[in-house]
Amino acid sequence: MNQIIECVPNFSEGRNQNVINEISNSISKIKGVYLLNVDPGNATNRTVMTFVGDPDSVIEAAYNAIKVASEKIDMIKHKGEHPRFGATDVCPLIPVSNITFDELIPYAEKLAKRVSDNLDIPVYLYEYAAKEEKRKNLANVRSGEYEGLEEKISKIDWKPDFGKNFNKKSGATAIGVRDFLIAYNINLNTKSTRLANAIAFDVREKGRIKRKGHPVIGEIVYDKNGNPENIKGSLKHVKAIGWYIDEFGIAQISMNLTNITKTPIHTVFDEVSKKAEKRGTRVTGSELVGLIPLKSILDAGKYFLKKQNRSLGIPESDIIKIAIESLGLNQVKDFDPEKNILEYYLDKISSKRKKLLDLSAKDFSDEVSRESPAPGGGSVSSYVGSLGASLSGMVANLSCNTRGWEDKVDVFSDLAKDLNKVREELLHLVDEDSNAFNAIMNAFKSPKNNEKEKQIRKEEINKATLYAAEVPLRVMRKAFQCYIYITKLSKEGNQNSLSDSGVACLCIYACIYGAYLNVRINLKGIENDNGIMKEAKEIIAKSEIEKEKILNFIQQKI
Repeated sequence: MNQIIECVPNFSEGRNQNVINEISNSISKIKGVYLLNVDPGNATNRTVMTFVGDPDSVIEAAYNAIKVASEKIDMIKHKGEHPRFGATDVCPLIPVSNITFDELIPYAEKLAKRVSDNLDIPVYLYEYAAKEEKRKNLANVRSGEYEGLEEKISKIDWKPDFGKNFNKKSGATAIGVRDFLIAYNINLNTKSTRLANAIAFDVREKGRIKRKGHPVIGEIVYDKNGNPENIKGSLKHVKAIGWYIDEFGIAQISMNLTNITKTPIHTVFDEVSKKAEKRGTRVTGSELVGLIPLKSILDAGKYFLKKQNRSLGIPESDIIKIAIESLGLNQVKDFDPEKNILEYYLDKISSKRKKLLDLSAKDFSDEVSRESPAPGGGSVSSYVGSLGASLSGMVANLSCNTRGWEDKVDVFSDLAKDLNKVREELLHLVDEDSNAFNAIMNAFKSPKNNEKEKQIRKEEINKATLYAAEVPLRVMRKAFQCYIYITKLSKEGNQNSLSDSGVACLCIYACIYGAYLNVRINLKGIENDNGIMKEAKEIIAKSEIEKEKILNFIQQKI
């Protein structure tokens, strides 16, 4: 699976459209990067840009943008309402898909070093990338702003993490790794801003000012330093305020969720629901402003499924539907997974051709039947295997819902989840097999005008051919995992579904044997196959044994 990260740099220019365009163009021209949003502010004299892509491409685009900003923005002349200390004031990197905070930190350091070395701009690392506790908070790092930067840099405890010289024109840049921020609004069955604010104060981390007697008009309580004391809210990493939305005719609690790993969206929804009920109102739904990572919406769907004591081993689209319905995300405006889920949106705008998996069952069958050599037996084998995994998952989910087996839901749900992972990987390999074949065809089209080109062409063909054999081997490995689940389900699952387990077994066997044939034909004429054929033969031999054991057991039971 591809790694995806987001970058949200803030530039100290919100009025000169030409400069804003030059910066945004420096981002969007990088292959593998998608510029999602450019949000300039006149009063703040600041522009926030949002782009996503693979880590290396995003780092390249971020560096380009910081470079252009250093050339076009003069901090000596800059004025604006928002705190700032540099032309590129802050540049956070955010993990979105298949990458952790720890894995992302070296990218932040790489970018920081490059900015410092090549552009002579001092860089502070913050949040997860910070080298010491006091630098985690961006407000601390940026304290004193541009006007106090020269003096701040000279202090031993505030030397930059990269670079040491004060850059009069560009100031400094804070580069960090932080969590994905979600703008999230929860709807109430009231028009009262006062009620919405009260609930917002109940839950937000900052809470409310402590008062004697009455919570609203009572005398403020101060600490020994003369600062107002606060009563903390119930949710960390949540900023919230209540307001009335004339467009919808309802009050909302408007929130920024600043750490969705520690305080996920479903936790926020449930907590606000509890606080609202205590104050005599109730939550009627919610809305997302912008995009949400796929993991967050899936985690929400799984959370509500678990509360209902239902299986988690269902298709991804079904889990998303549960999340949408449970959170009421369609109450005031439509929630479209392809537009509102970040990974789906990226896949939609970046796909150059329609995937086989996007076809209907009939269209897929039509596509296979055409005279083109791909998709062929490899893709069909993988697809048949996915159907075997699907059928096995169905048996597991039916077992979850068998009357009197309520205490076994977790066991069969875990089986269904594991089978669903196998199913998804086999579906992915349907397209991968077709791609591998196309890679061979492209290698044969390579130029061969001289000895050097002929040698390169030969190496490319050999490499592509080996990969075309590795893909069906992966299909064999993955499909073989299903036998252990089918065996368990045949013996312990819903016995009314024994025939389904048998069909699943035959699908898996056909998948493995079909993939084996593809391994053999792709390796024909290859001298060194890196052990691929040896492993394929071992799997096919074991597959024969497992298939016979399962079918014999089912035949006896039926």
